[in-house]
Amino acid sequence: MTDCAVRISGLRQAFGETVAVDGLDLTVRAGEVFGLLGPNGAGKTTTLRAVTTLLPVPRGTVAVFGVDVAVRRMAVRRLIGYVPQQLSADPALTGTENVALFARLFDVPRRERGARVRAAIEAMGLAEAAGRTANTYSGGMVRRLELAQALVSSPRLLILDEPTIGLDPVARTSLWQHVGEVRARTGMTVLVTTHYMEEAEQYCDRVALMHRGQIKALGSPAELAAGLGEGENLEDVFRAYTGDELSGRGIRDVRTTRRTARRLG
Repeated sequence: MTDCAVRISGLRQAFGETVAVDGLDLTVRAGEVFGLLGPNGAGKTTTLRAVTTLLPVPRGTVAVFGVDVAVRRMAVRRLIGYVPQQLSADPALTGTENVALFARLFDVPRRERGARVRAAIEAMGLAEAAGRTANTYSGGMVRRLELAQALVSSPRLLILDEPTIGLDPVARTSLWQHVGEVRARTGMTVLVTTHYMEEAEQYCDRVALMHRGQIKALGSPAELAAGLGEGENLEDVFRAYTGDELSGRGIRDVRTTRRTARRLG
């Protein structure tokens, strides 16, 4: 068994003349919580979409537990669970129906689906609400439902793209608590992007700061903060490498964030 959950070498992704990821090299160790940080437009989501096989790999290589995403896409998909930025739960379906749909999509064996669905729902603390439609859920419950969807296939790698966007502090803490409980039981690797520096400091074993398609800093939150001097934190590290782009969101990003926040309540 490889001790490397994700290995990216020389990844380059361009959309027309815009280079989103520029020769990226990155390794995520098996069993760790790894944070990919950076301003909007840094290439974080593009990188995650390459890892999840949602984008082709035109240049470079990406492997998940030693499986090449460009060669064996379906095999990679059986190894991962993915919670994207945009809401993926169907509001017209019940909690159980949403998770069962993902069990089918991720090819969970028919004889195991019922038990897997119940286990995923219970792990996220949604057993009492499982029979209700998702449009009756609070924002935090919706995000936990999406985690249940991602976890129903028992992934070795859980990928979270800004999972707590739009959530209040209590809901954010609850979501991370549930992720931690699952990870403690299974040894699952977690790869996450977030704009909340305090989340990265508290929950990530290591972080990489991405800027303009490249990794600019890599290490534990404490190591990166210490590199700037006594009393510094990850937000200071962020500002040191990105300058004025810490809050630099394009108008499309602002609109997307606001739509997500409204839907989460």
